[in-house]
This record gives sequence, C-alpha cells and structure tokens, in this order.
Amino acid sequence: MTSVHGAALDIPTPDGIADAYLAHPDDGEPHPGVLLYMDAYGLRPSLEEMARHLAGHGYTVLVPNVLYRSGRAPLVELPDHIGPSQRPEIFEQLLPIMRALTPALAMRDAGGYLDWLAASPLVTDGPVGTTGYCMGGVLAIRTAAAYPDRIGAAASFHSGLDDPQELVDRITAPLYFGHADQDHSMPPAQITILEQALDAAGVRYRSELYEGAHHGYTQTDTAAYNAEADARHWRNLLELFGQNL
Repeated sequence: MTSVHGAALDIPTPDGIADAYLAHPDDGEPHPGVLLYMDAYGLRPSLEEMARHLAGHGYTVLVPNVLYRSGRAPLVELPDHIGPSQRPEIFEQLLPIMRALTPALAMRDAGGYLDWLAASPLVTDGPVGTTGYCMGGVLAIRTAAAYPDRIGAAASFHSGLDDPQELVDRITAPLYFGHADQDHSMPPAQITILEQALDAAGVRYRSELYEGAHHGYTQTDTAAYNAEADARHWRNLLELFGQNL
C-alpha cells in the first residue's frame, strides 16, 4: 500500500455545504474516484481510517457527511466504542435526522459529490466507484441508479433495500452485496426479492451472505465489528473496483 494524505474539506451541494473527508495517495497523481457513504453514526475517525485504507490501494476517496443539513459531524456525541447499551439512545437522536434525508434530497446531493470528484485534479477521468455501509449501502445503490453514466461499480455492505424494483432497471454498473446473516434489516426473504429484481433487470452483480456477521460488521468502533467479515469485505470491494475502475 502507498502512503496517503487525508484532510477535512467542504463540498458544495445544490442545498448548501457538506462537510467531508478526502483521502488520496500522497503522490500528486490523479487516481480513480470513490464516493464512500457513511453509516448512520456518521463521519468520524473510524470512517476516515476506512477512507485512508482504500486510498492506500490507489483511489481518491470522498466521504461526505450526508446529514449535513442537520449540522457538521458529529451530529451526536459518540463514545469511542459503540456498544449495545449506547445504541438505542444514539438512534433515538439520529432517526429523525435520517428520515429527513429523502431519496430525492440524497440524490441531489450525490450529484454535487460527483461533480466535485469530476472537477478534482486528484481524480482520473472516467467512472467513479461507490460503496456504502448500513444506510450508506442504500445510498450507494441509489447513486448507481440515479447516475448510471457516472458510476462504474457500486457496493453495499450490511444494508437493507426495501424497494429494489424501483431502482435496478436504471443501473448499468456491476454491483456487489455483502449481506450479514444476522441482520434484521435484510432478512433472507428480502435478499431473495433483491436478487430476483436484479436478475429480471439483467444487472451484473454478486450477492453474498457473510455467515456469523451482524449488521455493522465492518465498523471497527462498534460491538458489531467482525474482523474476519471485515477482511472479506475489503477483498471483495478491492476486486470489484480493481476490475471496473
């Protein structure tokens, strides 16, 4: 892995300014762009570390605070390690903020994020990759549907997706799904519905079940973290981007 540079920055959107984090190889050269979507806990040190890890493999990675309309990150006070006892209180604060981010608003923002990447000298010309975690996984797939000419590959990890039929017909990029088998937001029946919709639309995809993994298995600062599943997630994500960006 190459050395990387990471820094906070602000990204203009049609509705305001989103605070964000950018990581890229420290070589002054352009690299394929990646839009990394946060989970509900938001932009924080563990996500910045994920961005730097991905950048070390040769990508320019942008992590926006998608809930910027409610303030700069962190939107709520977070402990260093988020355990089961803290989770309910945190989500009580976050759920109204999350629900205010409608699909239409999120995709309008996505256009701003993609415009910023396209204009950056740190990003090569060509399609962008996107990946997301929990709520961010839904945003990654929605972005692939909303901007099919700009997304070269998209991945979604431990994420629910309630309305795949409304999205998949517009997707042209290859997709990867890493489902947790201990995930109430994406039970087996819903995975089947997703795969049937993708098959019917002719979308190229891989959909895999991570046995023994819980919702949030990639997030190192939570009790859901699973090191084996996280390592598998990185292997599959890097393979997807390596083949398509």
